[in-house]
Amino acid sequence: MIDIKVLDKIINNTLEALEQGKKQLYDIAESTREEYQQACEELEKAKEEVTKIIKRVDQIEKKEKNSRIRLMEVHRDFSRYTEQVVKAAYKEAQDLQLLVNDWRHQETLARFKRDQLARRVKHLKEMVQKAENMMSHLGVVFNYLSSDLQLASDKINELQKMQQMGVNIIRAQEEERKRVAREIHDGPAQLLANIVMRAEFCLKLLEVEPRKVKDELHGLQESVRQSLHDVRKIIFDLRPMVLDDLGLIAALKRYLTQYKEQNSFKTELVCMGPNRRMSSTSEVAVFRVIQECLNNIQKHAGAKHATVKVEMLEDKLNVTVRDDGQGFELNTTENQNSSQEGYGLVNIRERTALLNGNIDIQSSPGKGTAVYVSIPVKEWFDGPPKEQ
Repeated sequence: MIDIKVLDKIINNTLEALEQGKKQLYDIAESTREEYQQACEELEKAKEEVTKIIKRVDQIEKKEKNSRIRLMEVHRDFSRYTEQVVKAAYKEAQDLQLLVNDWRHQETLARFKRDQLARRVKHLKEMVQKAENMMSHLGVVFNYLSSDLQLASDKINELQKMQQMGVNIIRAQEEERKRVAREIHDGPAQLLANIVMRAEFCLKLLEVEPRKVKDELHGLQESVRQSLHDVRKIIFDLRPMVLDDLGLIAALKRYLTQYKEQNSFKTELVCMGPNRRMSSTSEVAVFRVIQECLNNIQKHAGAKHATVKVEMLEDKLNVTVRDDGQGFELNTTENQNSSQEGYGLVNIRERTALLNGNIDIQSSPGKGTAVYVSIPVKEWFDGPPKEQ
């Protein structure tokens, strides 16, 4: 049986996670609100620009109308005017007509921009309202849990083991969902929103200036390609198929190949011992630990070189991830749970603990970071077939 203190710790961690989620939601709401204010300012500027252009068009149209009246006078009494005066009247009327067309085109584009900003302002306003509603609901949930969850701990002793497993599964699922949601929001979702806007712009442009549509479509095509690339990357991060088919080493080789292409520093994989298979759960957990280490290096270390060492021994698997980056104060970073660095280390520790493994993190400012993970292995399986 799990000690009640452990259950209390789980409850406290849950409350802390809710509090952290509340803070993150507040940050998102504030960011959206700032974006909404900025969009409102841009909309006001766009409205002012449309007003200025309309006034300018009215002025030019008056001049163009006067030039046509002047041209009609010249036509009615052609013999009274010299050839030079007639040519000047024709030229003035023609120039003003072209100028009117040009400013009308600018007016059309300015109106289109204004309408796009108006739709964006409306959308952001709805997002701000939804975020505020979610914050209110989360606050109610947090208050309820903080007051009542403690009272339930004495009733679930016989379910503690099952509950612990459920908490771990839910936590892992939720973290993956948040990570995927963040990647989709920052990548494909942004690109798709841009594609929609550019497609609408192409439709408008087709009406006013068809010759420029081709260039816009080329840019749209490139955005679609980038979105497809991001989606494929997210799919790989969710579950590399090679991990199930060929095992941990093959999956790491493929992952590091992609990792090198996306980052400017060198990455090396060193494998020691026979290439054998662990259970599917263990291989996924080890892969995620290494992936999280490399993500931390990419985001925070400022490294020029990183090494991943995997050593398969008779009864355990040792993993070392080392970089020559800027390092950090370990105690300070781990205590700052709200920071991305601290959270990444907590995630690595939790995944290692699920496998009954040991972890040792060594780092200091200016001297890089080394993460040592050792996982006990009760049973090895036959190694995977060689990649074709």
